[in-house]
Amino acid sequence: MLSRVADSLYWMSRYIERAENVGRFVDVNLNLMLDSPIGLMEQWEPLIQITASGEPFRERYGEPTQENVIQYLTFDSDNPDSIRSCLLKARENARSIREVIPFDLWTEINDFYLKVNAEVAVKQAATAPHDFFSYVRRSAHLIEGVTSATLSRGEAWHFSRMGRLLERADKTTRLLDTKYFLLLPSVTDVGTPVDDLHWSAVLKSASAFTMYRQRHGRLSPDRVSDFLILDAQFPRSVQFCVTNAEESARAISGTPPGNYQNEAERRLGQLASELTYTDVSEVLRQGLHEFLDGLQIRLNGIGDGIYSTFIEVRPVAQDLSQNQRGISL
Repeated sequence: MLSRVADSLYWMSRYIERAENVGRFVDVNLNLMLDSPIGLMEQWEPLIQITASGEPFRERYGEPTQENVIQYLTFDSDNPDSIRSCLLKARENARSIREVIPFDLWTEINDFYLKVNAEVAVKQAATAPHDFFSYVRRSAHLIEGVTSATLSRGEAWHFSRMGRLLERADKTTRLLDTKYFLLLPSVTDVGTPVDDLHWSAVLKSASAFTMYRQRHGRLSPDRVSDFLILDAQFPRSVQFCVTNAEESARAISGTPPGNYQNEAERRLGQLASELTYTDVSEVLRQGLHEFLDGLQIRLNGIGDGIYSTFIEVRPVAQDLSQNQRGISL
């Protein structure tokens, strides 16, 4: 497969996943407002922090009101992580590889972009935000389903899968880290209904509430952290994402389990092994923020490893002695 095609598949899926995550965060926050006694500014500020865009937002919009945050995260073309910007880049990547991806997949991505980019979308986000952001989530899920149902399980599917999983793992760490520092207004609220409300919001932001309840029952910070970071079966946990991304990297290169042939496999395998044998008590002893910050750095390193292994174009070193020997013959 051409490195250009692999890069487009990888980023196409990352951008779709990123757009879906932003839509999920906003929708959950809108529902949280109905029950939470916290002021609007305190509720909308964390969404800016999750996307790591606090300073650019303040320079352009000032106060993090509902209207400003939704505009910035959804339609602002100058924000590279807005839903509109992500869908534009996903569409351009898909367009460049239309000969590789199924027609149904291209159609869904193109339709998703056109509907979010339409003028009526801005009005709907203002007047019926829950309906609009539910549409964003459903469309992203539909694209994932079409990809799973129509794309052969070859290199194209694995590059797409790696992009989606690494983006998902990154956003899960950011979501959990933001709750730790910003969503709780005071230490006096720990263990209160307000605290439970916000931990519920964290789980719902990761579409994890029902599965968590089935697994653990009552809400507690350590169990929520364990579920979102270390659960081997939940498809949005960091461990699940990293482990399955490692499987895709090995499938692309043909490397058997227990070995590695390149930097991407080494970094993925190392992190997957550490998460498999880590207990949540170790995470909390180290400090949740410190652990999550380290995870984000390592996920970025894995992205760099994927680029250097599969995407980066290097000049081919020519063996001069072989060349000369060929001429002499």
